Amino acid sequence: MFTGCGTALVTPFQQDGSLDEATLRRLVQRQIEDGIHFLVPCGTTGESPTLSREEHLRVVSITVEEAAGKVPVLAGAGGYNTHEVIELARACEKAGADGVLSVTPYYNKPTQEGLYQHYKAVAVAVGIPLIVYSVQGRTGVNVEPDTLARLAEISNITGVKEASGNVSQIATVIHKVPAGFAVLSGDDSITIPVIALGGHGIISVASNEIPGPMSQLAAAANAGDFATARAIQKKFLPLMNINFVESNPSPVKYAMSLMGLLEANYRLPMVPPTQASKDKIAAVLREVGLIGEGN
Repeated sequence: MFTGCGTALVTPFQQDGSLDEATLRRLVQRQIEDGIHFLVPCGTTGESPTLSREEHLRVVSITVEEAAGKVPVLAGAGGYNTHEVIELARACEKAGADGVLSVTPYYNKPTQEGLYQHYKAVAVAVGIPLIVYSVQGRTGVNVEPDTLARLAEISNITGVKEASGNVSQIATVIHKVPAGFAVLSGDDSITIPVIALGGHGIISVASNEIPGPMSQLAAAANAGDFATARAIQKKFLPLMNINFVESNPSPVKYAMSLMGLLEANYRLPMVPPTQASKDKIAAVLREVGLIGEGN
């Protein structure tokens, strides 16, 4: 179900900080029209730590409504309190999500056994697929390959978003898990090597800006057409990199504002990029043809 390119959707806000529901609906429709393979609302890119429970579920519900069964919806449902994660995952399931993406517990830094028991508890509490989200740079804990191999034995733990950036570790994960276990890159720039090693796709930040090209890149790589995938990568690598000139999602939201897709509003502790970063982002958008020279 979760193969190819899935967009880690930004959450648009209005100037007063409230959800911009109309813009969210437009963004989801744009994703679908441009051929995205699945959608991921309320992840880190969606500023989920700043959303109330009500807002979180509203974003998931809107995404499900607009997707209307055309593409699967993988809803973010993570945290460091297993009981609360279970409640959120169940609520996302009730809202119509096709699966949940659950980031490793952060700050309390559980052991590998703690991670296993955490994910097992969440998985058995819901009837939809669960994708593990391992991003050591943000959470301080790494889901090791042996732990993922154990988790893959649980029927509805069906994949991992591997955002360690460590290609050697990702190769080991792919070697240890069953063939049907979806290994998804968490970094746009290494989508091609992850798929070449036997992975299944990408949960992408850049596809907020370029859903069509990122979907085409993942599809080409999955089909073994690496020449096409490399050509897309070569054109858009500067964009993939500039999206992380500051902490995500500050740069991508600013880029999308230059493209006329949303207003670049954030919730603290996220703030707009510095002027120097804004200038770099605008220069890259001009370089890859997403805005004109006058912007």
